[in-house]
Amino acid sequence: MRGVLDFQAAIRLVELRGKLMQEAVPEGTGAMSAIIGLDNAAIAKACEESAQGQVVSPVNFNSPGQVVIAGNKEAVERAGAACKAAGAKRALPLPVSVPSHCALMKPAADKLAVALQEITFNAPQVPVVNNVDVSTETDPEAIRSALVRQLYSPVRWTESVEFMAALGVTLLLEVGPGKVLTGLTKRIVDTLTAAAVNDAASLTAALEQ
Repeated sequence: MRGVLDFQAAIRLVELRGKLMQEAVPEGTGAMSAIIGLDNAAIAKACEESAQGQVVSPVNFNSPGQVVIAGNKEAVERAGAACKAAGAKRALPLPVSVPSHCALMKPAADKLAVALQEITFNAPQVPVVNNVDVSTETDPEAIRSALVRQLYSPVRWTESVEFMAALGVTLLLEVGPGKVLTGLTKRIVDTLTAAAVNDAASLTAALEQ
C-alpha cells in the first residue's frame, strides 16, 4: 500500500477495523474452520446445505486442498461435519474470536466505509494486487472499495499468487511473524521463490536468494 495512506492513518485504520469486526459478532457465536483435502465446489455445497438460515461460507482459499470456512458457530460445525462426510481429510476449528470475511462482517464493513470517507487515499507508488478482485489497483477509489468489501468477501489467495506469477513476479516476501503464507505459496506455484521476513537479517537473506 506504499503511498496510498500515511503511516499514522494506516495504523488508526487497522485498529478501527479490528474493533469493528469484534463488535459485529458477539464473542463465542462465530467460528472458522480449515477444511483440508476437499475441492472448492464440494465445500461450497456443504456450506450451502448446512446453513439452515444461518451464515456459513468459504472465506479463505489458501491453496489447492485447503479452504477456510466461517460464519455462525453452529453452521460452521454442521458444514465441517458435512465436509468430512463428503471426503475431507480434516475439518480443523481455528482459535479465532471473529468469523472473518463472511456476511456476518457486513455491519462492520458499512461502518468502516463511513470512516474511510474521512481519509484521503492516494494512488499507490507501485501496483497493489488486492485479494478481493484479484487485480492490480492504481485507482485510489478502487482501493478504498476493496478495503471495505474485503471484510465480508473471500480471500482469494490461491488466485492472487497465480495472478502475480502470471505478471512475472518471481519473489514473494511474507512480512511479519510466522511463515504460513510462504508455505502456501510454494504449494500454489512451485516455481516462485517465497521467504518469510521478520527482521533486517531475514530481509537481507531473502533478497540474496
